[in-house]
Amino acid sequence: MSQQMGDSHRRFLQTMMGCAVVTGREADALYRFCCEVHNTQHVPHKLDDFIKTINSKLQPLFMEIRKGMSEDSGEQCYALINTSQSDITRMSSDYADNELELFRKTIELVVGSESGKISSTDVLNSADSLTTKKMKKSETEQLLNRLVHDKWLNENQGEYTLSTRCILEMDQYIHTMYEDQVKKCQICHHIAFQCQICDNPACGIKIHNPCVARVFKEKTEPKCPTCGDFWPHEIP
Repeated sequence: MSQQMGDSHRRFLQTMMGCAVVTGREADALYRFCCEVHNTQHVPHKLDDFIKTINSKLQPLFMEIRKGMSEDSGEQCYALINTSQSDITRMSSDYADNELELFRKTIELVVGSESGKISSTDVLNSADSLTTKKMKKSETEQLLNRLVHDKWLNENQGEYTLSTRCILEMDQYIHTMYEDQVKKCQICHHIAFQCQICDNPACGIKIHNPCVARVFKEKTEPKCPTCGDFWPHEIP
């Protein structure tokens, strides 16, 4: 029997609307807090069922709380996403046309990179080729800061990666635009950018770095889970 939507669910959703994405640990703590505040039963390890109830009400509104994994940390995450469109145009109320164009170019740079990471210089150079209104260096840097603040990008020591929110919400867009360039992780089945690739040309599967660490943990001779060839990469 499906659970009825209550005040605890509404408080959880309201918090998600404010922060867009949370880690699994944060979601568990929020679930417990919402149940305590509204004096409803908190059932450990039933967070996904709790969220499923919320999603049943969000579906007609073309929204969903979706679970994924952070490529940076390997942590499980939950993001509130818009499912009504599969294009970046849904962001048009928050970003100008030239900002959206640069964001598209940023995604393209990440897709085309070997590591799933790009530098601020890469983005600044890309800004020179905008077909919409040109952007100054300071404007590009401000946009990058906004995209990080809004949790579309992650930044670490001048390198930028696509955030969990971005990968989950732009999944269909990325697959449509870069069908021949993107692959899913063989282990978690989400799009893989920060990953290792099997050296066997006939195989070439991708595995996220955190998934590699988990799958090959303590194995002295790790082998590709698909073709069986020796896995030559350094285990994170």
